[in-house]
Amino acid sequence: MNGRVDRLTFLGTGDAMGVPRVYCECTICEEARSGGMNRRLRSSVLVEGIGGDFLIDCGPDWRTQMEMINRRADITDIVVTHAHFDHIGGLPEWADACKWQQLKGRLFAPQEVLDMISKQFPWISSHIEFIANDQGMELNGWSITPWKVHHGHNGYSYAYRFEKNDFAWVYCPDAIGLNDTQKKPLHMLDLLILGTSFVHEETEYATRSVYDMREAAELIDEVVPSETIYTHMSHYVDLREDLNLAPSISVARTGMTVDLGNYSSLLSE
Repeated sequence: MNGRVDRLTFLGTGDAMGVPRVYCECTICEEARSGGMNRRLRSSVLVEGIGGDFLIDCGPDWRTQMEMINRRADITDIVVTHAHFDHIGGLPEWADACKWQQLKGRLFAPQEVLDMISKQFPWISSHIEFIANDQGMELNGWSITPWKVHHGHNGYSYAYRFEKNDFAWVYCPDAIGLNDTQKKPLHMLDLLILGTSFVHEETEYATRSVYDMREAAELIDEVVPSETIYTHMSHYVDLREDLNLAPSISVARTGMTVDLGNYSSLLSE
């Protein structure tokens, strides 16, 4: 932690299946399997600051991600975007870690998301406090606003807008076809983190659930964030290739860190 501003670390940058996909022998999965740059765990980020640290989402790779950053599960606050397995599959392990460390975790999400989590994992409430954030919340100095976004064929998700010390950023890993109302919180951003599972997805639009990079570029042209980072990428995205991105757009890599408040200092670890 640099002591000046909060910092975000990408713990996972993959889609629901991660990369490599266990059944796949494509060149991208094989490169990832050998420890290459395309290896991607399920999407999650860590936000660290003087006021404390928190995770956004807790997928099935949570334990691996905690070992990767040597945190040993001491993070007790998690914000969740939606109740799909790739975003909540690690919650039972997190609850167990809280139990054995005699800690009480805090799980923040809109009430309908908390209700779905409670139905899937009814036992974890013994060790985790469920806190609804439908009306917004304050956490470690951040003013945080959730709003529902289209998740295409998969229903809905929530995106989050974070504001602190005149710095505004959004985390939106699972969305497609946002309407004008859903786009409003994307304006006047210093940083947009957006899910893009494909460079160009050719399957029928009605069956899809996440923007591809071409569609995302059109959205970015409309809402004009200062910087954008793509995440939630499938095994159809090869980071070894030139993805033909605009200068203000980059792609997330495992372990990459970003200063939240002094964005010009982008670091790779």
